[in-house]
Amino acid sequence: QVQLVESGGGLVQPGGSLRLSCAASGSIFSSNAMGWYRQAPGKQRELVAAITRGGSTNYADSVKGRFTISRDNAKNTVYLQMNSLKPEDTAVYYCASGPVLGKYNYWGQGTQVTVSS
Repeated sequence: QVQLVESGGGLVQPGGSLRLSCAASGSIFSSNAMGWYRQAPGKQRELVAAITRGGSTNYADSVKGRFTISRDNAKNTVYLQMNSLKPEDTAVYYCASGPVLGKYNYWGQGTQVTVSS
């Protein structure tokens, strides 16, 4: 069993930055792929970024060059550094864990990110 707890969300002005963290319990963290998803009001949940256990990454086109996903296996934590934030980045952000990219069987409770002046 893996439990995921996100933190770091909040209110930020356009152009600002936030760093989300997702702390995972359980010994399988280092062998799992991790992903960050987001869901805005009235929209479907979408992939933002993902990272394999080996550190390979992929990003949604809408965040490339602005967001960076990373992981610290010693701390069982995955991060999402978000720079140059835009109002359209406003959403609840969720982290997910699973054996391979796109096959996530554990999800966090989400953290709200609001980008507004």
